[in-house]
Formats: sequence, C-alpha cells, structure tokens
Amino acid sequence: MRIVVALGGNALLRRGEPMTADNQRANIRIATEQIAKIHPGNELVIAHGNGPQVGLLSLQAAAYTSVSPYPLDVLGAETEGMIGYIIEQELGNLLDFEVPFATLLTQVEVDAKDPAFQNPTKPIGPVYAKAEAEKLAAEKGWAIAPDGDKYRRVVASPRPKRIFEIRPIKWLLEKSAIVICAGGGGIPTMYGEDGKLRGIEAVIDKDLCSSLLASQLDADLLVIATDVNAAFIDFGKPSQKAIGQAHPDAMEKLGFAAGSMGPKVQAACEFARQTGKTAVIGSLSDIEAIVQGSAGTRISTATPGITYQ
Repeated sequence: MRIVVALGGNALLRRGEPMTADNQRANIRIATEQIAKIHPGNELVIAHGNGPQVGLLSLQAAAYTSVSPYPLDVLGAETEGMIGYIIEQELGNLLDFEVPFATLLTQVEVDAKDPAFQNPTKPIGPVYAKAEAEKLAAEKGWAIAPDGDKYRRVVASPRPKRIFEIRPIKWLLEKSAIVICAGGGGIPTMYGEDGKLRGIEAVIDKDLCSSLLASQLDADLLVIATDVNAAFIDFGKPSQKAIGQAHPDAMEKLGFAAGSMGPKVQAACEFARQTGKTAVIGSLSDIEAIVQGSAGTRISTATPGITYQ
C-alpha cells in the first residue's frame, strides 16, 4: 500500500515539555519505532507538524534586534529541514541501510483572498499563562487564543490549494524512497500581482495539507496520528464514546472543535470523499493495527452512518 502518515505535534514535542533538541529527538525516536513496523511491503510518505518549532524560532529571531525577524514562511522552511533530518536519521537507524530517504522542502500555494487572513486561528509556539500571553500580545502585536487552560499565539491558517513538489515526491516513491514532505503543512506561498511566487506570513494546517497530499499521490491510506486512540464524542465526559467507523456525512454532523479534533476530521472526510479510500484517526502506538484495519476511527464512503467501538 501507499500510506501517508501525518504525525501530530505530540510526536515531536509533548505539551509543556521544554523545546530542546534532545527532547524532540527522543520523541521522534519513539515515533519512528512505530513507523518502522509498517515499512515492510508499503510505500511511506511522512508529513508532520511544526507549530512549536516555528514559534520557538520566531522567539529566538525576535531576540536578535540587529535585523528584522525572519517571516513565517522562511521559518517553516527551516523547520522542514530540521525535523526531516531527525526523522531520516532515527528511522534510518531502524531500517535496512539500503532504504533511501528524502526530505523535500515543500511549497504549498494558498489564496491571497482566503478569509483565514482576517481570522487567525492556528496556534504556534509555546503555551503561556493568560497574563504573560496578554503582555506578549501587547508588546509584539500578536493575536492570542486559549489552548486548554493556557494561551498561545495564533496566526492565519489558509487552506492549501496546490503542492508544487508533487511530481518529485512521486518520482522518489517510484524509486522506493521514504519521503518526508509537507512539514507543518508546507511552506505557504502565493502569486503576487506581478505573477511571481513568494512566501506569505501564515501556517497551513498540517492535516488538511496531508489530505491534499494523499489525494494527489493516490494513496491507499491516510493515517492521521495523534495522542488519542480514536475520535470521540463527548470527549472527557462520562458519556464519551470512541468512534469506530463513520461515513464523512455522519462524521461532519458531530461538530468537532475547530482547535483540536476538527481539522483532523475535516481532513479525513475530504480524503475519503475525493478518493473513495480510507482515512484513519488514531494513536501512533496503534499504527500496525491501524494499517491492518483493526484500530482507530476509520472514515470512508463505503458504509453509511456511524458505529462506535
């Protein structure tokens, strides 16, 4: 099978954990130990989040006042290289020496008129107490939003329209390479009035970009790996129930929160509708069972309605 695995931010850095290189490598090592289990007999494409890393680089850049801080598209490119390097190394240490890897800087087109630019919602960087977040927002002109019992900086998150490097990704897969691409949703770019492509200050949602990537690669399976073993209704309440199988129409009626499970559900539903294939939301630790069809929330157009685990 051709499988696209979208790694959630928890695979790279756990909530509240110091953003050190050692912590990120340790978490990526855990993630790659799971991914290595599904490599035999499959083609793998790995996408990943980068919100904490982009936020940290932004803070570090702001501390050096001799030059203007680098924009988010440049920081996104930096994190694609940094995270891809660690994934390649840790996964390469687990697989046969002859398995080829490639990390591609991935430019993704967005629409300059996307309403997301007027309504920043994508969290980046570390979490803050409310008072500290409000102070930073006033000093730096940030938009901020609640994230659990903390606050984070939020930026525009326009929808991905086109993945420019889709052909090289296909070429690499044809040569049996494991491809790491579309990190952090890809590098946000758009065409200016002069017809030239340029970067834009935004962060694209990783799951929506992974869905587009999987569709354009004609993937057999999209795995959206997160820190829970399924999508739940009434999550965190005594009445919570894990969803086993769902049609996109039934799934979308449940109204998942925009700041957490919502984008994952939307991405899975879009992939299932556009391809007729299956998308699964589940825990990275269950990835073998997910590929075998026995774990996670499986979303497809094959069966109407919804069933629970």
